[in-house]
Amino acid sequence: MIKVILWDIDGTLLNFKMSERYAIDYCFNKFHMGTCTDEMLQRYSVINRGYWERLETGELTREQVMLGRFHEFFESEGLPTDQVKDFNDEYQIRLGDKAFFCDHGDELVKQLKSAVKQYAVTNGTTVAQERKLRLSGLDQLLDGVFISEQVGVDKPQKAFFDAVWNEIGSYAPDEVVIVGDSLTSDIRGGKNAGILTCWYNPDHLPNKIGVTPDCTIDNLQDILSYLDESR
Repeated sequence: MIKVILWDIDGTLLNFKMSERYAIDYCFNKFHMGTCTDEMLQRYSVINRGYWERLETGELTREQVMLGRFHEFFESEGLPTDQVKDFNDEYQIRLGDKAFFCDHGDELVKQLKSAVKQYAVTNGTTVAQERKLRLSGLDQLLDGVFISEQVGVDKPQKAFFDAVWNEIGSYAPDEVVIVGDSLTSDIRGGKNAGILTCWYNPDHLPNKIGVTPDCTIDNLQDILSYLDESR
């Protein structure tokens, strides 16, 4: 029986693409960079995902990710790179300005509040995530929050989950499920930790990394059926 849900935040409970769009537009305007077109944003998103994946494998540090992605993006678009650090600092703040839920995630978390323990597990930055969680009300709905920047190690490393167990206590492997949209971070992390894994895949993306989740859903509400099946 599942007693604990570890929720990823960006792309799972909260719609990161919408927050990203808002934050990029705000920063482009503030730093007088013109308009970030949909095509430019798509190119940035690909660059950004690549940098985060290299963080997850330990190839890059967090600072290298934060600055490197924008340096590469600005260079590729012919934008001045001398403002990369200031742009990133502002971007982190603005990511927390807006909170958009996926699949009525707020209602789902409220519905499950009395049934299971729920925790946020995120690789996002402290400044962005704390603002988002506060604005969305998730900081009050969830039983706890684990931000990798504060933990000192990132998903999918087992040490991240060890830090979670140190705080919330130990549970049997089949009593905990991680729900997330990232195969490389959430699902691989859950496998490393030996717990159940649920891949939230609303866009029906192919699984190209050979990590098999215990279940796959395209709507967050489907987690209710998975919980029922575990009883």
